[in-house]
Amino acid sequence: MPDLPDGWTPGGPLTARSLKTEYAVRPLGTGVTRPRLSWIATAPGYGATQTAYQILVATAPELLTPEDADVWDSGKVSSARTFGVEHEGLVAPRTRYHWTVRLWDGLDRAGEWAAPEWFETALLDEGFAAARWIGGEVDSAPLLRRGFAVDGTVRRARLYASGLGYADLRLNGQAVSDSVLDPGFTAYDHTVLYVTHDVTDLLQSGDNVVGAELGRGFFGLTSPNVWRWHQTPWTAEPRLIARLVIEYDDGRTAEVVTDESWRITGGPTLSDSLYTGETYDARRALPGWDAPGFDDSTWSTATQVDAPKGQVRAQEHEPIRVIETVPPTDVTETRPGVWIVDFGRTTAGWTKLRVTADAGATISLTHGETVADGNVVAVNGHVEGDRIQRDEYIAAGNGVEEWEPRFSYKGFRYVQVEGVTERPDVLMRVVHSDVRPVTRFTSTQPSYEQFDRAMRRTILSNLHGIPTDTPFFEKNGWTGDAQVGGPTMLATLDLARFFTKWLGDIRDSQAESGQLPVIVPSSGWGFTDLSPATEWPTVYPFLLRELYRWYGDERLLREHWESLTRYLAWELDRVEDGLSVSVLGDWLPPGYGSGPAPEDRRLTGTAYLYRAVVAAAEIGDIIGQPNDYRKAAAELADGLNRAFLDREAGRYRSADDPDYRQTSNAVPLAFGIVPDELVERVAANLAGDVEARGFHLNTGCLGVGVLLPVLTAHGYSDAATKVALQRTYPSWGYWFELGADTMWEKWEDDSRSRNHYFQGTVVEWIFENVAGLRNVDAGWERIVVRPDARGEVDSASIRTETIRGRVSVVWKKTSRVLSLDVQVPVGTTAEVHVPSAAASDVTAVPAPLAGEASYHDGFTIYTVPAGQWSFTSRSA
Repeated sequence: MPDLPDGWTPGGPLTARSLKTEYAVRPLGTGVTRPRLSWIATAPGYGATQTAYQILVATAPELLTPEDADVWDSGKVSSARTFGVEHEGLVAPRTRYHWTVRLWDGLDRAGEWAAPEWFETALLDEGFAAARWIGGEVDSAPLLRRGFAVDGTVRRARLYASGLGYADLRLNGQAVSDSVLDPGFTAYDHTVLYVTHDVTDLLQSGDNVVGAELGRGFFGLTSPNVWRWHQTPWTAEPRLIARLVIEYDDGRTAEVVTDESWRITGGPTLSDSLYTGETYDARRALPGWDAPGFDDSTWSTATQVDAPKGQVRAQEHEPIRVIETVPPTDVTETRPGVWIVDFGRTTAGWTKLRVTADAGATISLTHGETVADGNVVAVNGHVEGDRIQRDEYIAAGNGVEEWEPRFSYKGFRYVQVEGVTERPDVLMRVVHSDVRPVTRFTSTQPSYEQFDRAMRRTILSNLHGIPTDTPFFEKNGWTGDAQVGGPTMLATLDLARFFTKWLGDIRDSQAESGQLPVIVPSSGWGFTDLSPATEWPTVYPFLLRELYRWYGDERLLREHWESLTRYLAWELDRVEDGLSVSVLGDWLPPGYGSGPAPEDRRLTGTAYLYRAVVAAAEIGDIIGQPNDYRKAAAELADGLNRAFLDREAGRYRSADDPDYRQTSNAVPLAFGIVPDELVERVAANLAGDVEARGFHLNTGCLGVGVLLPVLTAHGYSDAATKVALQRTYPSWGYWFELGADTMWEKWEDDSRSRNHYFQGTVVEWIFENVAGLRNVDAGWERIVVRPDARGEVDSASIRTETIRGRVSVVWKKTSRVLSLDVQVPVGTTAEVHVPSAAASDVTAVPAPLAGEASYHDGFTIYTVPAGQWSFTSRSA
């Protein structure tokens, strides 16, 4: 706590709120043996600091006292740490633990104990015990069931299950959860995920039935495709492993496990594919199959099948859920029996059908993002056949029937319905990983708010257990997309668990040589196909470093260090003449809509490898691992500058360039590769080219995210603003003039995908330069507030829920007076840059605590601790 001026007293003691375990509130079934605990420290007043904490862990909430805690009492620990605190007590499988924490402030005052929270362990080293993987030969999506009896008062019941590729789990006729497309997609020969479900309230005295319907997912995909998902090392028929553990009040425990006592039959889902859709024959439905009293005597005996090769682990990341239900905005009959339903927005998910039809009538629902010649466009040249994103429902003919798919999702705005004579009754179901939004942005500039909404929707549409490139065409985890989109994604959503899972997928996908593919997970495709492409898998060190910046996650860095160093050794070993060879480059710049940019791709490949080894050097420093990565970075920078830097002209170019390439110059500036003496000239030339193009960009996915920040950082914020607000081709505004509500893959109006986040990274610039909030490092330990792109904006605000607490920036300009309010949480220090002509023009409240200000380049700069700060500039 800083020294307080006379007359000032500190606020009340610290309190802890938002208690989490492994980034989650009340995680049910964690497989981590030393779970990490976190909390947010809060206090009124200014300059509050946490100097110590004490954690209690117990098997019951009433035991959470220093005298009675029966699992762990940390004692008073002198530390300012509020996250990543490892639980040091022993944890047992299938056990709920309750915990609380109290904090000490800078005056050594102890706060109250926080409201208790809990976490529950999964199977841990017990595994699935006597349970076995089961399946069987059936002609459709299999139904599996097992009857059992409950003969007492149930205290607690948990169902641990993994159905591959997806499992719709049932108990006594009810879904065991609201999650869908579960468990998460992995490289199944390395990792298989299982999920823990609390089914206590679904059990009943007497007869009970547990059941599952299984979908194919990527595990059993049969649709031939260029990525060879139908020919993976793990490809097999659907299968299930499950362990139901029932604990009675009298201390007894009973279990129901998957074995050959289960029954199996083919169900009404005749086919399911992530690419082609699903066919459901309601005439084959078996009402009550998942409840007691159903006669399964004609079903076959389930057989034990081979277990997947991957290690079975508890699923820690957020499940996929149906997030929203949306009615149509327009329904048009384009010709007799053909209806186009427009939902007015582009998303990922599926449609729910309500229909009355004769038995055997087939209703088809074709999903797509565009309409042409009276038809929904559903064409995918990467998947064999002419059926793409089309569901088919075969009616039972028994009155009003409702149906929605369960084993595939689509990218769409429109659905073409055929097979009905009356106006179709369909609803859009928005489906994605249920991650938490953390940021709210507002502005008097409508375009900025529009871009934020569109990018948020686009990111969410591409979160389905992995970060995908497009929900319509590929559904693949392209590493380059996450490379460029990662900072914007992390600034928008809480992705600690999501990206932790995907980083595990990256490690699982690594070849013995250390090489990583361009898509993760991979069927084996992406090691030689469109590879090597350095700018893509170098996401590995970059994303690790980013998760440390956003969440302060040191454990993640340690867990991945060995794999990371093997990968970088492979990359550095293939460097030739100081350059990294890449086949992709700045993908899809304007005018090159079919593929890579025209410049020499060794330039961006080398630049991204440079940034990767710099990130690895920083990771090594953080976790105390000696390395030579800074030397490697210097050699890469020298190689790039020798090959591509025209020192006389002050620009980067290659023999392949048809014109000035903005990406070739913006990327070296952004990554710190340009020699100091040439930085100003290279930046001026970049700004000059932008202006010469009428303030248009010519960047693809690699350059688009750094162009505006680089311009702004070097004093060309007006040029950056004009590019951002451009409404003619190529620009973001051009898309929205054409009716876009999401970010597109290409700048052209014939963009193949209209739900693609890698060109939408303008939002990162909006957050950091328009609103003016920048997270500098180490889990929000330091922030910079600097609204340096204020053109065409009268006010802006951003509010972000960080791992340390809420950070907010609100600024408003009236004439030449600018007011700036900043909220700083405990544990964070803010460097606040107030726009002004002189330091004497700025007033800070509370002035006595704001300290001395400095002045530089149009900003009065304060460094302030936790608190709510207000600044007024009379000369902004």
